[in-house]
Amino acid sequence: MKVPTRITDGPERQMLEYVLDHTRAELIDTVRGLSEAEARRRLVPSRTTSIGLIKHAAFAERKWFQHILGGLPESECDGPMVGEASFTVGNDETLADVIAEFERASTRAREIAAEADLDATRHHASVGTVTLRWIYLLMIQEFARHAGHNDILKEQAEAANQT
Repeated sequence: MKVPTRITDGPERQMLEYVLDHTRAELIDTVRGLSEAEARRRLVPSRTTSIGLIKHAAFAERKWFQHILGGLPESECDGPMVGEASFTVGNDETLADVIAEFERASTRAREIAAEADLDATRHHASVGTVTLRWIYLLMIQEFARHAGHNDILKEQAEAANQT
């Protein structure tokens, strides 16, 4: 995913979509250059790994855009809808596979969101009523946080290789 051309003013929706696409691209950039082993290395007590964070981001795209905004039953979403297990990456999945999964989920999210107004409301069982605007802000927050996590994991992996 290419970082979109920077915009700093314009309609609200254009700004939200730009920032979300930018954070998506930044999240992917955090794993570029990692080997398969580095991407899977557990460097913190939790199950968090660099590849797992990308896998989880794909789940978040499906949950919020396909299931909540688009109204698809979980069984009809494009991939697993398993919450905490969304960080789990199969032995047969490569970093490239997981990046491609996230990019597909992001593309689908854009398509679904294009059909809704920023003020369109949907219901989430535990959060309550949400708008597309809120979903955009949530995803920006989520992906920016995970990009930060991955920056630290990448730094740790690179430092471990130097010793």
